[in-house]
Amino acid sequence: MNTNYSVVCSSHIMLWKYFLAVMLCIAYTNVRAGSLSFSQALQLAEQNAPTLSMQQAEIESARYAAIPAGELPDPKLFAGIDNFPISGPPGFEPGQEPMTMLKIGVMQDIPNTAKRRARVAAAAAAVDRAQVLKAVERLRVRRETALAWIARYTVERKLALFDELYHENRLLAESVNAQQVAGTGTITDTILPREDAAILAERHDELVRDQSAATAKLRRWIGASAEQPLAGEPPVWPISREVLEQRLHQHPELVVFGPMGWMIDAEVREAEAMKKPDWAMEFAYQRRDDNFGDMVSLQFTLDLPLFPGRRQDPQIAARRSERLKVDAEREATLREHTEILEADLAEYEQLVYALQRQQKTLLPLAQEKVDLALAAYRGAGKIDLISVIIVRRELIDARLRAVDLEGQRSQAAARLHFAYGEDLQ
Repeated sequence: MNTNYSVVCSSHIMLWKYFLAVMLCIAYTNVRAGSLSFSQALQLAEQNAPTLSMQQAEIESARYAAIPAGELPDPKLFAGIDNFPISGPPGFEPGQEPMTMLKIGVMQDIPNTAKRRARVAAAAAAVDRAQVLKAVERLRVRRETALAWIARYTVERKLALFDELYHENRLLAESVNAQQVAGTGTITDTILPREDAAILAERHDELVRDQSAATAKLRRWIGASAEQPLAGEPPVWPISREVLEQRLHQHPELVVFGPMGWMIDAEVREAEAMKKPDWAMEFAYQRRDDNFGDMVSLQFTLDLPLFPGRRQDPQIAARRSERLKVDAEREATLREHTEILEADLAEYEQLVYALQRQQKTLLPLAQEKVDLALAAYRGAGKIDLISVIIVRRELIDARLRAVDLEGQRSQAAARLHFAYGEDLQ
């Protein structure tokens, strides 16, 4: 009897443990589903961005257009009358073979092989170009989403400081009241903490405004999910000057020039192929009088490109000029992005040094000034309250500045990463 009771109790305990585990998993899932991490924001942006859907449609369009690129033109059906007399005797003498015939047939134009191969190459390059443009747009969407997420994250970190700042303001007000009771303060000292609290509230309102703007920018890329609370921190990307300089040629705006050049090369080959003759084949069935046999005919035609100097050569020269233009444009873009990379790296390095200086030197010094000023005010009254308020505001500025610098450094790293550090897919 006791053994059975123990077995039943053990079963109940196991069921309760299982139930609690399931409930904890559900609660954890709900918490995670109600938050927005950096990686989740990037995934949502790729799923929701209408520009990516547009680029995908362009890829599909280019693929469909490539299917008939190397095919022969559609055959032509023709029908008519041959050898119908419009002068001479109105009839036919007995035994005379009539010349008038009903004719029906098909005709097929056959462009030369080089021209058809060039068209296939141009169509394939158009597909490659559409795919590269989509990859470029994907990186742009990811970059802008990352910058928007970091901007909101930075603002919310600054907002999170205000609970502590308000608490410090209340402690300052209590200290002032204690000084008044001790008879060491001035009449205006009681006003200054309230004035300082109002200034804090004003700065808080400005940050709330900035938070709304950052959320709206994030909503542009990921939709309604931008309203969810943020979770986690932005990633720390390794920024190496040597690596980024090596990957400069893989910048999205430079990669696009590859398929653009391939398309023009194919157009050059097609223009050169126009010097080679195309030909056509015609087959016809001819119906005559019932007293005479029917006839068939087979005919071939051949183009005669006899004047290339006025027809084909100018088109070839035009396409080659287009190729030179693309090469020059790529070189100009490369030089531009070389300059931009140097400027972005210099900005990133400056922000790294500024953040280190702010965190290790300026922020501790600002805190030390506040501690010394408060000690002097609470002690022998060697300093007035307005001086305490001033150094305290400097400390607040130093704290907010540190958060700002960290956000700017993360955004600078994101720009470098998504321009040079992430592969096109």
